[in-house]
Amino acid sequence: MKKIALISLGALCMLLGLVFVIIPGPSLIFFIAGLFCLSFYYPKARDYLVLCQKALTKSCAYIDKKLAR
Repeated sequence: MKKIALISLGALCMLLGLVFVIIPGPSLIFFIAGLFCLSFYYPKARDYLVLCQKALTKSCAYIDKKLAR
């Protein structure tokens, strides 16, 4: 039951992320939340989550460096 609920929540978050790509909204937050939920049972989702975390860390460091000037 827990597995079904977590996978359903992950799929719903991913779908909301796709909708918010088209309609202005917090799409990145929903993508990450969906990947987080799916990463408990799917190793490929965990790999994508790590990739997103690294990309966000790198982009935040870049923005911090640009704003520090």
